[in-house]
Amino acid sequence: MAKVSFRSSASQANHAASGLDLDSVRTEKNYAGALKGVAEFLQENRLGDLRSLDAEKAVAYLEMRGQEVGQKTLDMDRQAIQAVIGEKLPVVKSELATTLESRAYTAEQAKMVAAAQSEKHSLATQIAENAGLRAHELLTLRPVEERQADTHREYRDDRFTGRDDVKIYTVEGKGGLCREVAINRPLAEQLEARRLDEPRTVYDREVKYEQHYAIGGGKQWADSFSKAADRALGWSTGAHGLRHEFAQERMNTLQGNGYEYREALEIVSQEMGHFRPEITEVYLR
Repeated sequence: MAKVSFRSSASQANHAASGLDLDSVRTEKNYAGALKGVAEFLQENRLGDLRSLDAEKAVAYLEMRGQEVGQKTLDMDRQAIQAVIGEKLPVVKSELATTLESRAYTAEQAKMVAAAQSEKHSLATQIAENAGLRAHELLTLRPVEERQADTHREYRDDRFTGRDDVKIYTVEGKGGLCREVAINRPLAEQLEARRLDEPRTVYDREVKYEQHYAIGGGKQWADSFSKAADRALGWSTGAHGLRHEFAQERMNTLQGNGYEYREALEIVSQEMGHFRPEITEVYLR
């Protein structure tokens, strides 16, 4: 069982930072601020306190943190954590920076890109567009009957409204959150046809995943998408643009089903694995 501290997150962070051999009071203050966020994340997700912090939990925190801060802040957080656990961590890319740079594709443009890819990457592109998945989430797909979503988050019962003939899967998202996603049944049937006899271990950006389907995912798929987009369209905003398309399409569908803007935004936020509507709103620009 994870260790539980009765200290506040700020107290834990100040204690941890004061015990480091740092070159200035300012650095200690910056590290304490970074570690306070880590302590709050551990507490919220019932993962213990800073005394139980390890590399796996640290990467989960940095992935979650990368949705809301830029690369400079994320790198500073990583340095603070490394100083505490005494272990080098992989560089986690800021999703916020990627999101601000990306723009939505149209459905026709996404179809053209998929047609310019190999079979395994083409199917991954269609699934990512259909379910609003991140690149690494494609590597983690499992039917919901085989792996349940995490229960420490509150989910709306009306998620996937307007999507009738779908199969529910789970994926491991940012921060290690396991959530449900919906895939249209024809695509799900193609996915199941590529089921591996035995799961395989794959590494993407130094993170280990257990993959159950022979489809593209991670950086390899994202690179394939960008190259295919250049060939098919003459330009690319990266694979993340598919999540923009998903967010905008889902907002249109939900509002067309009578939902007010804020309600629709909350649903889309949960479907995309944000649970922070203000993050999702960036995808609507």
